[in-house]
Amino acid sequence: MSAVQPTPENRLARETSPYLLQHKDNPVHWWAWGPDALAEAKRSGKPILLSVGYAACHWCHVMAHESFEDAATAAQMNALFVNIKVDREERPDIDAIYMRALHSLGEQGGWPLTMFLDSDARPFWGGTYFPPEPRFGRPSFRHVLAEVSRIYREEPDKIGHNAGLLIRSLSERAPGGAEPNIADAPLADLTRRMLGAVDMRRGGLAGAPKFPQWSFFWLLWRGAIRYGEASARHAVHITLANICQGGITDHLGGGFARYSVDERWLVPHFEKMLYDNALLVDLMCEAYREDGNALYAARIAETVDWLQREMIADGGGFAASLDADSEGEEGKFYVWSKAEITDVLGAADARPFCEVYDVADEGNWEGRTILNRLQALELRTSGEEQALAAMRAKLLARRSGRIRPGWDDKVLADWNGLMIAALVHAARVFDRPDWLAAAKTAFAFVTGHMERGGRLVHSYRAGQAKAPATASDYANMIWGALRLHQATGEAHYLAAAERWVGVLDAHYWVSDPGGYAFTADDTPDVIVRLRGAHDDATPNANAIQISNLVALHLLTGKQAYLDRAHAIPKAFAADLGRNTLGHCGLLAGFFDLLAPQHVVVMSPRAADTTEPLSHAALSQAMFRLSLPGAVQQVVDANQALASPTLAGKTAIDGKPTAYACIGPQCAPPLTDPAALLDLLRRQRAAPSH
Repeated sequence: MSAVQPTPENRLARETSPYLLQHKDNPVHWWAWGPDALAEAKRSGKPILLSVGYAACHWCHVMAHESFEDAATAAQMNALFVNIKVDREERPDIDAIYMRALHSLGEQGGWPLTMFLDSDARPFWGGTYFPPEPRFGRPSFRHVLAEVSRIYREEPDKIGHNAGLLIRSLSERAPGGAEPNIADAPLADLTRRMLGAVDMRRGGLAGAPKFPQWSFFWLLWRGAIRYGEASARHAVHITLANICQGGITDHLGGGFARYSVDERWLVPHFEKMLYDNALLVDLMCEAYREDGNALYAARIAETVDWLQREMIADGGGFAASLDADSEGEEGKFYVWSKAEITDVLGAADARPFCEVYDVADEGNWEGRTILNRLQALELRTSGEEQALAAMRAKLLARRSGRIRPGWDDKVLADWNGLMIAALVHAARVFDRPDWLAAAKTAFAFVTGHMERGGRLVHSYRAGQAKAPATASDYANMIWGALRLHQATGEAHYLAAAERWVGVLDAHYWVSDPGGYAFTADDTPDVIVRLRGAHDDATPNANAIQISNLVALHLLTGKQAYLDRAHAIPKAFAADLGRNTLGHCGLLAGFFDLLAPQHVVVMSPRAADTTEPLSHAALSQAMFRLSLPGAVQQVVDANQALASPTLAGKTAIDGKPTAYACIGPQCAPPLTDPAALLDLLRRQRAAPSH
């Protein structure tokens, strides 16, 4: 009895991903990635055309309009290939494998990713965007389709050879076992050498395009603080100031775009991603703690306002992104003309506003204006800023009537973990219990909707939790859980962190040569398990886990956590030797291995009452100085702490008391905030600085 053959049709209407749903009406007979699509490739004998993108991707939209909506191109795709669409945000594991394969071919990565696979899902050739006609030095998409199909039919040995080479390349693992040099001297030297890559006038890395590059600047900040490097500190500040005042910032609605296409931070790629905003908020919080820069405080508050106004999905989790395009045009929602601004504000207010925000008749981008304050990075007087805020509110109200960009409201565990961690940090720095409440709500959403039997899933939307969790889902949610535990003292957050570390160790740790793989050992539909610690747009799980494990050791006293933290750099020592600056996030974790810092404020209860004495002065002092990586807690003086370093420590003379420890060594207790600040400033510095 023959099997029932599937009806050739576009199957994406049954999906929940906003990106896949954008393609549900294409004449292409799209499949979503999964066992049915892979089985169809084997049944039909056709090669697979794998197209990977995401909802906020501008060039993905361009290729869709030019090729996937074109009936003739779609007919050619349907005749020659099994066509599979993947949302890279929903299946980052699939995207990572085939993007790595593209890099192995010597090609520059990007999205849309267009890969050609054999019937076993092994890649043999690919690229990114292909135009409908030859241009940009690229062949036409239809020519590519015909030629790939011909070679697949006529030269199977060549296809098999290419696929075999790529699979071996993807499966290669650098040997572990070397001892990485985790010491102050090489880290201090690296901090100084990193400055050569920085644009010291405009911030960011030299040249264009400019990305926030969180891992790079987080490492640079940590080196600046530990080694007292004023130039490194300035490099981070000039970067943040230009980002805050550039066109990459949405000066009306808050939040940051993904990157700037130019070297001035003026022209953004207008999509807004949750992860960029989380990482920038966290870094700005750390920088604000050091210098109290009001610009950072303003942008942090505006970003959190945007988050709470526009990025909370149904149920309280944080949505993934906002599109770059609206009405088929990139940036249309965000740009202005001088005439429209004058119409909204009136001539009197429009004059100072246009002066501050670089608005001219001719515009500053393709005849229109991207609002920015790059001409003067400093804020104006309090009165002037209040007046400008009122003007911005009027313009925001006008803008709200425009057709909005697409909203990708799927909840991703890894990106939510980043935002939860950042939001808790901001809540503690700025004493905003409402921000802390939003972080707790998002955490509860993930544990309530995206955890089954202690295992996370990666993505949730429209009532469906789907896609296997990656190591980053666990690492980032552990980071958020640890931040929440430190802020609230609630035990269930610590329990969640320990539970998820257990899953990582059981299903993601690669025993030889060590380190966490990106996918679990029981992920069913990946052809290889990638393992690495290199930087990407989002932090690497291995890098985040070093700091997480050190924090867990400090909080619980369990030596196994510290042993595993030290094992991670050892596993990637060879990779570090080959490409040091490609592993900035991993190197940043070295600081926590060198000097794990734990600061605890003990709050006793007043006599004849159950109310604790006010610890505000001491606890606020902890956040008036940058302490990158430090575990910071306020605890009841009667609470038994698991850390053996703090066992038996009590409040002094019935007063709120602070203990500041580096590893197993604690300084004498302090009750004076100024003395605590002085001690913390000395403790955070390397011994020779």
